[in-house]
Amino acid sequence: VQLQASGGGLVQTGGSLRLSCAASGFNFARNVMNWYRQAPGKQREFVARIFTGGSTRYPDSVKGRFTISRDNAKNTVYLHMNTVKPEDTAVYSCNTYLNARDYWGQGTQVTVSS
Repeated sequence: VQLQASGGGLVQTGGSLRLSCAASGFNFARNVMNWYRQAPGKQREFVARIFTGGSTRYPDSVKGRFTISRDNAKNTVYLHMNTVKPEDTAVYSCNTYLNARDYWGQGTQVTVSS
């Protein structure tokens, strides 16, 4: 199982960014996919989830601003980040749970300037 996140960078407050996570080594279409983030000195935080049927879940901190989507033909999950805030600054990682364990990508840094 491999998860490769990309698309991070520096963005101004109020701006937008799209993260991608390319997956391989498992049946992507049959797995729930998640995005998490971790800011310096803070615990990892759940950001978004997309189920195999396309339904989604978000915490209140990003609801209405972030959108998770998936392209099963490309084995890729996306995180569309809109109206970003300085508190969104973190390393963003994609995740899936398979065969009784979690798998994580290497993460991509998102920095929001005020």
